[in-house]
Amino acid sequence: MPNAVSDVLVVGGGLAGLSCAVALSDAGLKVTVLESGSALGGRARSWIHEGTGDTVDIGPHVVHSEYANFLKFLERLGTREHIHWQSDPVLTLTSNPVFRLRHLPLPPPLSLFPGLLSAPGLRLRDLLSNLPASLTALRLQDDDLGALDEVTAEDFLLERGVTPGMIDWFWRLACMTTINTPLERCSAAALLRIDAQISGYRDFHFGFPDIGLGDLYIAQSVGAISALGGRVVLGACAACCEREFDTHVIKTTDARRFAARHVVYAIPPAELGALQPELADTGAFEPSPYRSIYLWFDRRITQECFWSLMWSPDRLNYDFYDLAGIRPSRQAGPSLIASNIIYCHRVAGWSGEALIARTRDELALFAPAARRARLLHAEVHAIPMAVPCHVPGIERKRPRTRTVQPRVFLAGDWTHTRLPFSMESAVRSGYLAADAVLAAEGRASALAIAPRGYDAIAGWINRRARGQHHAPALPEKAGRAW
Repeated sequence: MPNAVSDVLVVGGGLAGLSCAVALSDAGLKVTVLESGSALGGRARSWIHEGTGDTVDIGPHVVHSEYANFLKFLERLGTREHIHWQSDPVLTLTSNPVFRLRHLPLPPPLSLFPGLLSAPGLRLRDLLSNLPASLTALRLQDDDLGALDEVTAEDFLLERGVTPGMIDWFWRLACMTTINTPLERCSAAALLRIDAQISGYRDFHFGFPDIGLGDLYIAQSVGAISALGGRVVLGACAACCEREFDTHVIKTTDARRFAARHVVYAIPPAELGALQPELADTGAFEPSPYRSIYLWFDRRITQECFWSLMWSPDRLNYDFYDLAGIRPSRQAGPSLIASNIIYCHRVAGWSGEALIARTRDELALFAPAARRARLLHAEVHAIPMAVPCHVPGIERKRPRTRTVQPRVFLAGDWTHTRLPFSMESAVRSGYLAADAVLAAEGRASALAIAPRGYDAIAGWINRRARGQHHAPALPEKAGRAW
């Protein structure tokens, strides 16, 4: 017999699963979350570093102001104020001299254009060559994604006449840092989707958790689910799912049985493929691995809290964060630098010592004081799949929330969310799954917030192109936080 019967079983205790479970609990359903591991949070979790007592994440994460679903989730949990928002620059780049990219009060895509005119290494010809590609991004609508998803971002840019200089200066960096896949391997649809957000809104900002990433939502989610009659079970590794009349029964590897009317799988592609391969083409999702580096210094080496290195063929690290400028718990102390080596196939076989030495050298390109400072501690985290790779053709492989099995649903950043693989995509997928479960219960809901992104901008641009100058204003950003 099952241990207990719930309204919903959510398999997976990461962002997607917990956001779904909290939403369904709020709607009055009894939810059981089954997590195979000993800790919740999936790829967005934290722990205490034994040597220093600092909270460190599995890897540093950036939030941005278009994360409407993620911010809504934090609002529900009471932790939204723990996002430290950048006050001004869109991005600080390590060039000679240091370059800070900002939006100016001009219509898209021109709001970034004046700033780029002063960018070291860019010519006017490079910037002008970029306009056709940028306008394509801003006019992008959902129906356009199919064709663009079949070509690489590099081929698309070359076909649109973007100069090699502009591609190397801007697009290769943007692709690696936002899509986590090299430009020559990335789907054009994926890159243009995120470019529409960055260049389309003058109020676009980056933000960073000022506490541990897992501290934003894990304990709060467990508390909310438990208070509303549900439960979270750790060490419950699903082995199979069976139907018994109108009930789904999940059997775990340790012979426990959990039953519910509905099942939501909020697990990575490989885990779903091992459990119920008929639900999605999970083999199509190639992991993008990371190496995340944490460096503790004996002094403050910079006043900047976030910056990126320019693209280079032999570059390892791109994004750097100084948690001394982000977390109140460290603002009176020395620098704690976090960085990401993205799509890190090229460092397979490198020792931790070699990665730390190379990271310190690249850090010094922006913060020369890193060469003189004493390194107190260093950690390297290997992350087999930060996100799936956004390779051409992957968009049509992303499965919908509803599956071929009755009352079985999918969630996860890799499902069809109309967003790049990200924390925002994970939470939106959780809300989409909650909406689908409630619909199956005969209850209408609209928990998931649609991407403002390209559809809203495209409508504005297309109406302007047709001379309709009195079009409705763009919708207000859901949950603005600065």
